[in-house]
Amino acid sequence: MAKKDMEKKKVEFRISAPDANWVGVAGDFNGWKPDGLKAKRDKGGIWKANAVVPVGKHEYKFVVDGEWVPDPSCPRKVVNTFGTENSIIEVR
Repeated sequence: MAKKDMEKKKVEFRISAPDANWVGVAGDFNGWKPDGLKAKRDKGGIWKANAVVPVGKHEYKFVVDGEWVPDPSCPRKVVNTFGTENSIIEVR
């Protein structure tokens, strides 16, 4: 396996959800587990979560109080098998 295949980088996921009680990030990099990456809210209502993600293209969604939502600040999206959209992040 080439070194590039194993390379990982730190990524910060952010979403504004001031009224939310809980936010997680689920994606192909964590087995789509909503509680696999829990976010923390700052005083301004922005939820942030940091992850170390393999280099490459990944699909993800936020889970806000149990509702799966694509990242509103991410312009790149793809339709998933459920007919909804996943956000796409490319880690380089």
